[in-house]
Amino acid sequence: MWEQIRANKRNSILLLALMAAVLALLGWFIGRSISPDPIAGLFGIVIALIIWMILAMVSFSSGDAIFLTASKAVPVTKAVHPQLFNVVEEMAIAAQMPMPKIYIINDPAPNAFATGRNPQNASVAITAGLLGRLSRDELQGVIAHEMSHILHRDILFVTIAGVMLGTITLISEIFLRGMFYSSMTRRYSSRNRGGGQTQTIMLVIAIVAAILAPIMATLLYFALSRKREYLADAGSARLTRYPEGLASALEKISQNKTPLSVANKITAPMYIVNPLQKKGMKLSDLTSTHPPISQRVKILRGMAGASFANYSDAFKKTTKHSTPIPSSALKEETVQIRTAGPQKSVDSKKQTRDIGDIMQKTLGFSFINCSCGLKIKVPPNYKSPQVQCPRCGTVSAV
Repeated sequence: MWEQIRANKRNSILLLALMAAVLALLGWFIGRSISPDPIAGLFGIVIALIIWMILAMVSFSSGDAIFLTASKAVPVTKAVHPQLFNVVEEMAIAAQMPMPKIYIINDPAPNAFATGRNPQNASVAITAGLLGRLSRDELQGVIAHEMSHILHRDILFVTIAGVMLGTITLISEIFLRGMFYSSMTRRYSSRNRGGGQTQTIMLVIAIVAAILAPIMATLLYFALSRKREYLADAGSARLTRYPEGLASALEKISQNKTPLSVANKITAPMYIVNPLQKKGMKLSDLTSTHPPISQRVKILRGMAGASFANYSDAFKKTTKHSTPIPSSALKEETVQIRTAGPQKSVDSKKQTRDIGDIMQKTLGFSFINCSCGLKIKVPPNYKSPQVQCPRCGTVSAV
């Protein structure tokens, strides 16, 4: 997969250059709108590029932390969800990469994403809703998908894109809002001092640029190749040797009707399924970074084996397009599909309770199982060293 890793590095550099060009043009138009002197335009470019350089460094060094904070992801220990840690550890060993940091997002909507610069500085974030709804095989498929993103290095590409898009949007918002709160009268009065007409034209152009720049940047962001999602799906099937696990998980996530409250336009493309997808809107739309769920599921279920070559064959048969798998990955040995793990009956009420328990554990609640069968949930701010069971009166140590 080194071909894909090199391609993602090239794409990251190209993306930075394109974002820098958009920022420079925006800075030039804003500078010229403030003053008719050409030096003002150059000054605007310098200021925009300084902001770009600062945020580019931030995206390389702390872009993952920004996304995790924006998503309200909380780092957790193995005690919160032992199965999650076991699955992540299994997939890290299968992928021959370091164990990533594990975060849980306290939200009932099922979803997940990965972030970080490289496998040595990676994190996986999973919602409580995902953990409460998926079986072990399905959870393994999702984790393997995110591990594949880390392995292919394309999370850096998405992290940089999100931070730079936020930069352009921020500058545009500041300028447009400043138009209404600054001394506009002074600018328009320059018409009577010569050169005013040119400056007025530049002001109008700057306004248009401030409106269009975020749109252009968003289109660049949405131009993130959907191939990375197909590659991650193929990687998941190969790591788990069970394509049905991810296929079933994708179906469950896509059928969810609960909105992911922590998602926004910047972070949405990082999730395994776009959480902002509106009902009735086609995922194949030009403004989508994700392929259609139905197509991804059909490809996974059409695999005769679990290798990249098997995924490539299923992809070409389903989409009638050329394979997204690099040629070097198609020469590997055959990988057989394993049998499914133990299946449990679905109890919607138990799922709801499990999701609530996971969210409370993430918030620091302690759980005490009383001898009478009642589960006592002790909040983190509880000060007493003991707690009394409200059902049988038994006193237990906290």
